[in-house]
Amino acid sequence: MNLKPALMVLEDGRTFRGEAFGAEGETFGEAVFSTGMSGYQETLTDPSYHRQVVVMTAPHIGNTGMNDEDPESRRIWVAGYVVRDPARVPSNWRSVRSLDDELKEQGVVGISGVDTRALTRHLRERGAMRVGISTTETDPAALLLKVQQSAEMAGSNLSDAVTTPEAYVVPAVGEKLFTVAALDLGIKANTPRMMAERGIEVHVLPATASLDEVNAIKPDGLFFSNGPGDPAATTGQVELLKAALEQGLPYFGICFGNQLFGRALGFGTYKLKYGHRGINQPVMDRTTGKVEVTAHNHGFAVDAPLEGSTTTPYGEATVSHINLNDDCVEGLELRDERGLKSFSVQYHPEAAAGPHDAAYLFDRFTQLMADNIARSSAATKGA
Repeated sequence: MNLKPALMVLEDGRTFRGEAFGAEGETFGEAVFSTGMSGYQETLTDPSYHRQVVVMTAPHIGNTGMNDEDPESRRIWVAGYVVRDPARVPSNWRSVRSLDDELKEQGVVGISGVDTRALTRHLRERGAMRVGISTTETDPAALLLKVQQSAEMAGSNLSDAVTTPEAYVVPAVGEKLFTVAALDLGIKANTPRMMAERGIEVHVLPATASLDEVNAIKPDGLFFSNGPGDPAATTGQVELLKAALEQGLPYFGICFGNQLFGRALGFGTYKLKYGHRGINQPVMDRTTGKVEVTAHNHGFAVDAPLEGSTTTPYGEATVSHINLNDDCVEGLELRDERGLKSFSVQYHPEAAAGPHDAAYLFDRFTQLMADNIARSSAATKGA
């Protein structure tokens, strides 16, 4: 374990001292906290955390080490990592190296020995803010100046930085039933895997894909993934989605895909004070009345009326899911006289490493595509 001193300074001047954890050096990003007690490997490799310094509220991190089976993407994306008590020795039969060694290998600067409870309370009261971690700078005032000069999350378009450079296909498991074009805005590996298990052939496309590239696949549905950044700064994908909705292509979006769906429908988006991050957020599906425990990672939300419906150029839009902690919009539905056309949720139904309450949403997507195919077939026969 690296015992070199480390310094952390928040943009409002609050200072914490600890020991270096992971790589040595200096890093900057938006300080956010995650309430998950497990699944830290999936958190680290979630592209939605790009340019964010993640504070783990659970005190003991690294107990199960790191393995080669659980990463959700090709690399660690967090800008920095803050823990209280890192494991001295990992203990798990699947572990191939320690968390500390993995952070060093990938150049991720972190800090340990921090009172993460006090830090989390500070962020809950003051809101997510920029932060710097350094093992080279010992003067808080000097590090604070660098923090205040670093980039802010609001106004940042980051999907191009995390997307796949080339399209690829995840084949259906067993009989192929549907084809889906999935826009990679920061997709997690478990998402196309769960679709494939339901007979979906998933064509994962770069974030810059055009409508022509989507239509060339002849998809039965369109999917937008999770991802980092400010949805208000992301315009190209919103225009693509509007065009897809115009031609009647069934749509399913998660997390960032929910925010872009909201903007395509004419709603605004806004930055949450400190966001929702972790694997224990209670959400109600208002279409069924059921409450599910869900995995979250978002700092922005859709500004849509919780009651009633909103008329859009594509049909009637309603809020389908809400967060039971703060009434934040957690899902949207688009319907017309024939029924459900498209939907989205703000959380992660793929939820590696859990919980699994929301896996039904992938079944809802397959049913949506099946119903659309049946309606189109009936209309063709009627003509």
